[in-house]
Amino acid sequence: MMKFVVFALFVAGAYGCGLPTFPPVVTRVVGGVDVRPNSWPWQISLQYNRQGEWRHTCGGTLISHQWVLTAAHCISNGREYRVAMGKHNLLETEEASVFMTPATIVVHEKWNPLFIRNDIALIKLETPVTFTDSVMAACLPPNGFILPHNAPCYVTGWGRTSTGGPIADILQQALLPVVDHATCTKPDWWGPQVKDTMVCAGGDGVVSGCNGDSGGPLNCQNADGAWEVHGIVSFGSGLSCNFPKKPTVFTRVSAYIDWMNSKMMAY
Repeated sequence: MMKFVVFALFVAGAYGCGLPTFPPVVTRVVGGVDVRPNSWPWQISLQYNRQGEWRHTCGGTLISHQWVLTAAHCISNGREYRVAMGKHNLLETEEASVFMTPATIVVHEKWNPLFIRNDIALIKLETPVTFTDSVMAACLPPNGFILPHNAPCYVTGWGRTSTGGPIADILQQALLPVVDHATCTKPDWWGPQVKDTMVCAGGDGVVSGCNGDSGGPLNCQNADGAWEVHGIVSFGSGLSCNFPKKPTVFTRVSAYIDWMNSKMMAY
């Protein structure tokens, strides 16, 4: 318990976790929309080097001055990665952007790609990043916290805006109401494929996470107004990015607080 308190204080820092200088414009608009610049300052772009060119592969969440949260399935052995922070448009050179090399990448030791279990990884940055208006940390949820059905959360990322389409240049946000575990595990939804270490959101057939959003956050606002990262984009329907009764499935962050703390203390 004491370790968690110390870590939480470290995350808060001068800027305060989950409290952007430029708050996001959150609406009930259906479908993804361009975000207000720097309104999700913990959103990162995980990029890999392909023949000298850096390419976006996944999203992720800055959770402290030196740690990033992403999905295990985003990490491939042998690839050279960098973490891009403070980005809005991936195609433009932006003064607020910060690029850092990982010092360590910690993939969950029980990550199972066949059954998509424990889809979580931590990236330790080579040096601590300085928080600014454009770069700051999201808050973490309380250990074991379960979101209520229909909680209004937002997925953010540069993923494909349609099935088979190109990835977005500008960071996108979309409202994804939470689907409770009882509903998401119904036979005509995801059934037993969804475990209690996961959280579902969306599934209305209109909007969902898509390829390229992987590893990115499910952002939910707490009672104090701060934004917490409750989910890590893990998987969705293979038929379509927006398929009825097949909501986006996220790794439930609150199920892994102890694991995260142990790894951040060890490294």
